[in-house]
Amino acid sequence: MTSRQTNIRAVILDAATLGSDIDFSPLQNITDTLEIHDNTSSDPNSDEVVARLQHANVAITNKVVLDAQALAALPNLRLICVMATGTNNIDLEAAQRLDIEVRNITAYGTASVAQHTFMLMLALANRLPLYQDELRRGRWQSSEHFCLLNHTTMQLTGRHLVLVGQGELGSRVSMLASAMDMTVSFAARPGNESSDSRPPLDALIGDADIISLHCPLTDATRHLINARRLQNIKPGCLLINCARGGLIDELAALTALREGRLGGLAVDVLPQEPPRDGHPLLQALEEPLNLIVTPHNAWISPEARQTVIDKTAANIQRGW
Repeated sequence: MTSRQTNIRAVILDAATLGSDIDFSPLQNITDTLEIHDNTSSDPNSDEVVARLQHANVAITNKVVLDAQALAALPNLRLICVMATGTNNIDLEAAQRLDIEVRNITAYGTASVAQHTFMLMLALANRLPLYQDELRRGRWQSSEHFCLLNHTTMQLTGRHLVLVGQGELGSRVSMLASAMDMTVSFAARPGNESSDSRPPLDALIGDADIISLHCPLTDATRHLINARRLQNIKPGCLLINCARGGLIDELAALTALREGRLGGLAVDVLPQEPPRDGHPLLQALEEPLNLIVTPHNAWISPEARQTVIDKTAANIQRGW
């Protein structure tokens, strides 16, 4: 059994983001008290964050915002554990100024996200959205033949997959692609092409049958796939984004898809999540397009979500 640390008062602010089937005992075993809240409001007009963390020395959050004002009102807080890789919901400068350490986690969903990426790739290659639409319209039921051949599919063997991002996720997708006898190329890090031995994306994009994004959202990668690059893609190219909303100019990609220049588009992320005000890609799901949108759930296998807890527990133990 994991040994209990001393005098750790931890609060989880948004446990519901991990689902109801997660075992929190790795955290309970190392803390003196563990207070679990399903959801906590980040509304500036709400005092829930400060009220719930008032006596805590460890804050555990997935997406709840901890801004400078909230951090300044929490003199007991020593550690913030983010149950994700991104730390954009934390005011890092304020945390450093107040001597509050911030620890995130990485590589918790590699297998899950890679599997989801390949699922999207296979579905687009086989024109699954288009053939499902044909079934809904009764086209197979009224066909003169035993099968439908209305949409040409793409056999992945021998196809060229271009990956942006050669970290754990990109590398795992590359391994799966190699098992399908695909040719894989990694693009140079956007914004650092001059000192990167890998070819820049612009040199690869014209020969790519599939482009899959696995890079962070930065100033250099925002709208990495834009109208200009979409003019230069190989006709029929498939585009997949399981990384961050904002890497693709979705309006430009949707135009390319409607015009037939882009062969398929699949995204697991959007710039605003959840998309409470809608999004053009969601509206376009009603059209007969080779388009898939999933609700940021590439990472949600039970194994990956439990790993989030295990790695968070390790972050608390480390150096306490």
